[in-house]
Amino acid sequence: MKLHTTIHTARLGAAEFKVIRPARTPVHALLVDDPWYVNGWFDREAARTTAGLWALAATSPRSLVHLPLRANAAPAGEPRDTGARRALDLVLLHHSLQFAPSRWKELRGRLGPGRPRTVELPCPGPDAEPHASARYHREDRDRFRQAIHSETLFMTGSARTFREAAGRFADLARTGPGRVFNHGGRHYCRSVDCDPADRDLHIEYRDEWPP
Repeated sequence: MKLHTTIHTARLGAAEFKVIRPARTPVHALLVDDPWYVNGWFDREAARTTAGLWALAATSPRSLVHLPLRANAAPAGEPRDTGARRALDLVLLHHSLQFAPSRWKELRGRLGPGRPRTVELPCPGPDAEPHASARYHREDRDRFRQAIHSETLFMTGSARTFREAAGRFADLARTGPGRVFNHGGRHYCRSVDCDPADRDLHIEYRDEWPP
């Protein structure tokens, strides 16, 4: 798949960081901080673009991949902000980068307009589901860690976990439109598993959004 991005660089002290964003932010996509899950809603185009960004994170261990979503409207029938619920941006980063999410607000404020770059990625295939017993095995430590800072959800993982998550978003874009009925009918969703100490990311296909 072809993914149009912008590349941004900024320094924090002696370190320089690269941030990758989509050239066009998907409009029909939203993440919210709910009590039991981090919930996300995506239409087909947004799910396809987001799948590409997770796949890009798998091949870009020295970069932060940023999807700015928190200004987007909610899908039909969903409140955007209520008390404990907050709309969130998304940042994907490889664990080897060792970037502290608490420094994100400062880094974000230093980013310029960026330069365009188009990347070619293999289309994310069907995601490889881990064996159920492996999820709780002591040696199975390759799980996403999650943090929320500065209205942003940070998902820190490995190349394998990013590839698996890309497959879930690709499946949402591929399967969701054929499984959803408007006006309160059936829905199609997937989840991205996180460390047991964190909440999972629950994503749902939606095709009704405000104009």
